[in-house]
Amino acid sequence: MVKKAENIIVGISVGDLNGIGAEVILKTFEDTRMLELCTPVIFANVKILSFIKKNLNLESNVHGIDKLEQLIHGKINVLNVWREGVNIEFGVNDENVGKYAIKSFVAATKALKEGLVDVLVTAPINKYNIQSEEFHFPGHTDYLNQELEGDALMLMVQDNLRVGLLTDHVPVNEVSQHLTEALIRTKIKTIAKTLTQDFSISKPKIAVLGLNPHCGDHGVIGKEDDEIIKPALKKLFEEGVLVFGPFSADSFFGSGQYEKYDAVIAAYHDQGLIPFKTLSFGKGVNYTAGLDKIRTSPDHGTAYEIAGKGEADFNSFKEAVYLAIDVFNNRNEHNELIKNPLKTKQKQL
Repeated sequence: MVKKAENIIVGISVGDLNGIGAEVILKTFEDTRMLELCTPVIFANVKILSFIKKNLNLESNVHGIDKLEQLIHGKINVLNVWREGVNIEFGVNDENVGKYAIKSFVAATKALKEGLVDVLVTAPINKYNIQSEEFHFPGHTDYLNQELEGDALMLMVQDNLRVGLLTDHVPVNEVSQHLTEALIRTKIKTIAKTLTQDFSISKPKIAVLGLNPHCGDHGVIGKEDDEIIKPALKKLFEEGVLVFGPFSADSFFGSGQYEKYDAVIAAYHDQGLIPFKTLSFGKGVNYTAGLDKIRTSPDHGTAYEIAGKGEADFNSFKEAVYLAIDVFNNRNEHNELIKNPLKTKQKQL
């Protein structure tokens, strides 16, 4: 049974309370039309959200609840994950605030895992102040990969521009050590499946960027492209995956080549995210592909420099909510179609 859009429950982790997370969340749902698309529930504390709302002169009405069974459709629900007060100092890197960011995120992930919320949208955290004896992860994605089923892959999305990564939060001097044929196969198959089930693209075309300048120039500037990437892509193509490359990364985006493909896979973080954010900053979304549950986030960080000033642009967070809803609907439709091959055939006709 396909769930109605207005009943989709969007779980939201509040992020770093000293950053712009709460601001972009509240601004997103000030537009009451958003509440017709979904039912948001913020994992935090209603008194703190009310304080931030008042500080920023926002008009969003937040509704505090103590358990998810109490949420009300058409309201901005705030699930009280903790009761005690938290000292908020906008723009300050605070380990104590980091602990509450993780309390929110862990509680929201648990609800997602248990099916109590349909999708998860995460506000930005500070990767430094979240570290503790209980939480040893570079960020959201690594924790989700542990808690949920599947193999997580960071996919940056803005309309038809989709950029994935073979390696994500890895030091540049270690990237080549992580590149193996097995890794490349896993990541590309994950992207191909995601494009089909989550973006409704029946025969996705995927471009892969080379690791070295000019893809190594036949071994002159590095051997990884010839010895690892090319053989892996060749085998995948022979298996029916429409994967192409490797392409020289320096000109791929500037020449507009990316427009010919449904997704582009970069070898490492900055190789993919610098061009992506240059082309789409403020509207891009980070989607965690490859998992059995849906999670999105905005393409920016805590932005301490403008926190508490009411200047934060909420468009990327709003796009993250939109994408989570779209993927939820697409995935449900895909699952219904593969259960009924006749429907699939009729759709193709």
